Amino acid sequence: MTLLNKDMTLCISLSARPSNNGTRFHNHLYEALGLNWIYKAFAPTDLSQAIAGVRGLGIRGCAISMPYKEDVIALVDRMDPSASAIDSVNTIVNDDGVLTAHNTDYSAIAQLIERDRLDSAASVLLRGSGGMAKATAAAFRDVGFTRVTIVARNERNGRMLADLYGFSWLAEVGDATADILVNVTPIGMAGGAEEHTLAFSEEAIAAASVVFDVVALPAETPLIAAARSAGTPVITGAEVATLQALEQFVLYTGIRPSAEQVREAEEFMRAGNA
Repeated sequence: MTLLNKDMTLCISLSARPSNNGTRFHNHLYEALGLNWIYKAFAPTDLSQAIAGVRGLGIRGCAISMPYKEDVIALVDRMDPSASAIDSVNTIVNDDGVLTAHNTDYSAIAQLIERDRLDSAASVLLRGSGGMAKATAAAFRDVGFTRVTIVARNERNGRMLADLYGFSWLAEVGDATADILVNVTPIGMAGGAEEHTLAFSEEAIAAASVVFDVVALPAETPLIAAARSAGTPVITGAEVATLQALEQFVLYTGIRPSAEQVREAEEFMRAGNA
């Protein structure tokens, strides 16, 4: 392992509840590629000061997780189309003090929809209305889904997101069902108030054709575990984490690792959650 030294390039992540996913994924690739780089996760106590630190300390890259994906918009200098199109940021690249915001969540979701050949004629319940929900809703809309219902307790945010993409809105999931269930809230996230809560009912899970949980920690959320138990196919947050982290890595370093290197980094990342 490379020893810390003054010439190292630093990348970080900012999240209310940091995990080791990005830390293990990026650092494994740095070592595999012989890069004098290091990656560290943080839970900021002041977001604006944290972003000022990215700029002032010359930190090359900064991943942004819930709940900061929209709040950082006012703190950057430029918005890449990937972020400006959905007003949501998950990546900041620092070029000599100029901070450019990107969003790799969108491309990760779109790739998984395509990989699993989800039927665009299917009905979708998408629970959430924050920055990650925007990226997810945009990805579903852009591959042709029209029968999407946004489920969000916050009426203003829920209706705004639904109206943005021509979808419908519900305040509570209740007994609603759909072909595809998507959780884009902190429900089921390790360390959260609803860590052991199901985002959808067991009946809805059993009736669905696919269950998609964007929560990456733990990899086996209550929703994913319940879907597996019911025999319903799943897409996990860990898969999203790998794809969006890969694109972040490319943005930071300018290097695209081989498929084998990515697979090994993904295995190393998942081993940290075992």
